[in-house]
This record gives sequence, structure tokens and C-alpha cells, in this order.
Amino acid sequence: MKRTGPTNEHMQQLIQELKKESNSQKTKIWKRIAKDLEKPTRKRRIVNISKINREAKENETIIVPGKVLGSGALNHSITIAAFSFSESAKKLVEQAKGKCITINELLKTNPKGKDVRIIG
Repeated sequence: MKRTGPTNEHMQQLIQELKKESNSQKTKIWKRIAKDLEKPTRKRRIVNISKINREAKENETIIVPGKVLGSGALNHSITIAAFSFSESAKKLVEQAKGKCITINELLKTNPKGKDVRIIG
């Protein structure tokens, strides 16, 4: 059976942009994120807010190559970039004075991928 990769057009465009940015900026983080996003949906990362709360520090930038779910509590403000968020996860992050952004937005604001940590 031949592996075809993600069929979602937005996901395919994001993976291409990440690979292009990785080559032009000579940064490995974007290539790593692209590789994680190419995995089948059932193998992609799904992270709860409780895990992010345990592992992240105040005002840190976190990237999740997958989906963020709203189970748990967040008691410090952080910036989370992910492919998608559940509604409850967005509410919890906003209540903690944090920000939910897409991976694409993070790529535009931080092309070098400096001070970004992968969780998942």
C-alpha cells in the first residue's frame, strides 16, 4: 500500500511552506514540524492543556504539530501554535491571558524558529 500523506489542502500547503522555510532559513525545527504533520491523522499528536501546563514555563512559545484539547487547566500565560484547537482549549488559553495561533502565523512572525519548543 502506497502512503499518500494528508489529503487536507491546508495541511499540504502548510507542509510545503514549512519545508521551503526550513531550507531558506537553514532551520531544522520547521522540517521536523513538517515531518510530524505528514503522518496519518491517527498518529498525529493530540495534547491536552494539562500537559502543556505541566511542561511549559510562563510566557513561553509552544508548538504542537497536531491538535490541542481542553482537558485540564492552564495557570500561566503562554503562546501556543498548533494545527487546530478545540473550542474549550481556546477558551482556557484565553482565560489564562495566553494566545492561540496557527503554525502558519508562528512561521510568519518567527521564521528562524527561535525560542520555540515542541510539545507532544
